[in-house]
Amino acid sequence: TRPAFGLTLTKHAINFIETNQHRPFLCYIPFNTPHSPWGVPKEDWERFRGSEISQRGNAPAAENLDETRCVLAMTENLDRNVGRVLARLDQLGLTTNTIVVYFSDNGPNTPRWNGGMKGRKGSVDEGGVRSPLFIRWPGRIPAGSKLSGIAGAIDLMPTLCALASVPLPSIKPVDGLDLSKNLLGGSGNLPDRRIFSHWNGAVSVRTAKFRLDSKGALFDMESDPGQSRDVAVANPTIAAELRTAIVDWRRDVLGTLRLKDDRPFPVGYREFPVTPLPARDGVAHGTVKRSASAPNSSYFVNWTSKDDSITWDVEVATDGTYDVVIDYTCPLADAGSKIELRFGDSAITGTVAPGWDPALHTNQDTIPRPVVESRMKDFKPLALGAITLTKGRGQLTLRALEIPGNTVMEVRRLKLALR
Repeated sequence: TRPAFGLTLTKHAINFIETNQHRPFLCYIPFNTPHSPWGVPKEDWERFRGSEISQRGNAPAAENLDETRCVLAMTENLDRNVGRVLARLDQLGLTTNTIVVYFSDNGPNTPRWNGGMKGRKGSVDEGGVRSPLFIRWPGRIPAGSKLSGIAGAIDLMPTLCALASVPLPSIKPVDGLDLSKNLLGGSGNLPDRRIFSHWNGAVSVRTAKFRLDSKGALFDMESDPGQSRDVAVANPTIAAELRTAIVDWRRDVLGTLRLKDDRPFPVGYREFPVTPLPARDGVAHGTVKRSASAPNSSYFVNWTSKDDSITWDVEVATDGTYDVVIDYTCPLADAGSKIELRFGDSAITGTVAPGWDPALHTNQDTIPRPVVESRMKDFKPLALGAITLTKGRGQLTLRALEIPGNTVMEVRRLKLALR
């Protein structure tokens, strides 16, 4: 269940560190909190349930205080799990030779305190894209030092490679900057630059002093970090330069993609022979739909017709035989549908059996999750068989040939394993 997920990630991370403690390693721990769905261990929730929330967001009327309390409880749990990792590094004698980076990916996903910044997750305003980053390397990076200026996640790879004396793993141009000297020297001065943020067609650009938002308004972030006063008229040259910079960035980075990202999902690299294709990355056709509007952790439901299908846009890297497994549920009375998986001229068929119809989980949420997020259940693996895939791009299509009952099945994930 979700409340134990952070601890599970931590256990896996610690096991990885223990296994690799005598050689260089990179351990990435993607804690998925604080975020909905709202599940947190009981002991953490009890600390914050009913507590007063003194720091409120910019839109207090829209803030759900129980959600904010759950965020605080999640953060408490997150801190405890990070502490477990740091303690294990100490116990193994790895602390002084390990760089630890702690950071987030975006602003909050609900209306809550955001340091007075404008926007939240899903926006390209300061409150949507600015997040904390802490880095620790005892004896090398001065404790308590702070870099002034602006930096971004694009700087992590060149900076960490430099700190670890590892060559950059690509001959292609790198957008990020190597900030290792700034960290080691403690000067705190970062180079003057522009950092662009893009989300769903909206683009903003940030300099050390200004942000030009997606609508062309200019804000002085030093005197007005909440973006409340448009100063474009008072700074016409800067506003014009940044508007041109966004146009150039769109042409250089987005190109003809614009709002549509048509990159296929890679399948069949020898280095990664198992490729999971979750429902969130598939496309429903006909009456098939998602279990909820948010793609995260969703699954396909309402598969009722032979005209329905589910497709994944994939690019196969290696010719070969692939074992196919589908994570599914199906009412017992509806079991027996004959299904086909096809890629180009190659196809396999199988039968949806046995029936498998577990109830939705009722122990995952501390407070109700948003209606846009799916409630989960246990899915059963269906070994469909082996399919021959040839190198190239195309549509991987799952459809029904015979439907003896009312529905075919619900699909959580399709998995391809290169033999």
